[in-house]
Amino acid sequence: MNLQIHAKDLTLSDATRAHIENAVEVFRKYSLDITSIHCNLNAQKKGVEVEFEIRIAHAEPIIITQNDDALDAAIDIAVDRAEKALRRLHDKMTDHKNSSIKELETVEA
Repeated sequence: MNLQIHAKDLTLSDATRAHIENAVEVFRKYSLDITSIHCNLNAQKKGVEVEFEIRIAHAEPIIITQNDDALDAAIDIAVDRAEKALRRLHDKMTDHKNSSIKELETVEA
C-alpha cells in the first residue's frame, strides 16, 4: 500500500504525518487489495479540507472529501467515512454471490 501525503498552503508537521499514517493502517483489516492512497490537505478560507483517494485493484477508487475547522478533526472524520466505504465494499465483495447464467437451473413447467 503506497501512501502519498500532499499539503497545499499548510505546513505538515511530523505529528500530523504520523497521525495520518496510523489512521490509514486501519484500512488493512478489510483485506482489500489497496494499491495506493493519496491524501491531499488544503487550506480553505474557513478551516481545512482533507481528501482521501483510495485506489483498489479491480474496483472503482473511493474518494472522500471532508471540510472542518481543525485539521485533526477533519482527518478523523474522513478516516471514519473511508472506513465505512471500505467496509461496505468488503461486505459487497464477500457476501455477494455472483452466479452466471450457466449455473442457473432450468425450471420445467
